[in-house]
Amino acid sequence: MKKYAVIVAGGSGIRMGGNLPKQFMMLKGKPLLYYTLKAFLDSYSDMQVILVLPADYTDMGQEIIDAWFDKNRVQITAGGDTRFQSVKNGLSLVEEEDAIIFVHDGVRCLLSQGLIERCFNQALSTGTAIPAITSKDSIRLLTDEGNEAFDRNKVMLVQTPQTFHSKILIPAFQIDYKDKFTDEATVVEAYGMKVSLVEGEERNIKITCPVDLLLAEQLLEEATEA
Repeated sequence: MKKYAVIVAGGSGIRMGGNLPKQFMMLKGKPLLYYTLKAFLDSYSDMQVILVLPADYTDMGQEIIDAWFDKNRVQITAGGDTRFQSVKNGLSLVEEEDAIIFVHDGVRCLLSQGLIERCFNQALSTGTAIPAITSKDSIRLLTDEGNEAFDRNKVMLVQTPQTFHSKILIPAFQIDYKDKFTDEATVVEAYGMKVSLVEGEERNIKITCPVDLLLAEQLLEEATEA
């Protein structure tokens, strides 16, 4: 079955400081986006990537593709004002009616091919696959009275790539946008579908702050030495 990865990298990276969006920051001599693109393109020979970037940075994205990848396997489109709109823009480039679609945060650059394969197999079986990990921290819920403890064993921390059959995801993104749409799973649930979870990865971190970049560098070094 045809495979598409919609890589959403439309953020401004304000929390990282500086003027360059975090997806273009250097990590061990290469842009952070390089590692994200490579993970998907190496996973399956028929994987097609749709890269969603800020409109002002599409040229920079094309330079990364031209330098390291087969440009016939990667398309670029501009993002929107919200994640919902950015993903919708990416989905508009999916040509096949029967496909598995991964939607991934561009700044989660350390995902493994094993995770991509788990998501694919689960989505092929159930139509949906949402990677998640258990919480190691204690959890408290805010209430009208203040806050209260909550069983962390009932909490899962959601990651990407959130993966779906195209016949589920594409129609789901035709519904009207709501503020509660923080990821693709919430959109699909609002469309009336249940989602299934798969085991995520501790190292599949989202690079949002300078300390995350340092951790990513360390994890890459450990992977190289292993």
